[in-house]
Amino acid sequence: MAALKPEVKASIVQALACYDTPSQVVALVKQEFGLSVTLQQVSSYDPTKAIAKNLGKKWVDLFNETRKRFQEEVSDIPIANKAYRLRMLDRMATKAEGMRNFSLTAQLVEQAAKECGDAYTNKQKIDHVSSDGSMSPTKIVLVAGGNNDGGED
Repeated sequence: MAALKPEVKASIVQALACYDTPSQVVALVKQEFGLSVTLQQVSSYDPTKAIAKNLGKKWVDLFNETRKRFQEEVSDIPIANKAYRLRMLDRMATKAEGMRNFSLTAQLVEQAAKECGDAYTNKQKIDHVSSDGSMSPTKIVLVAGGNNDGGED
């Protein structure tokens, strides 16, 4: 196992902090740096694993800072944006329709409709009327010009 340069180590730590799997990180290192690393070597840079118990403070701090930023800055991830997802679904539906794959097109259109209807959010709509109407709120009617002493005019 060859010693890795600091920029490779930083890339590994940051990828792991962003919840990439060790096998994804192995592929990333191969693609970006042209280096072959093992799963065990990558795992040794994940402070949440026992194998990384002797990981230096510098790398633990980088991992924790990266993970915190990753969890807080969801807006930096394009697919977290509703408009981005809808554009992507539109492109896929157009392509599927062009390929005459109408089943897939219908599924994509349905998914886009759910996206527009907030089916993929945790928003809740509250209906104050029960299904049989027995618990519906009572209407209060105010009459202008009358006296409010409870007696007759």
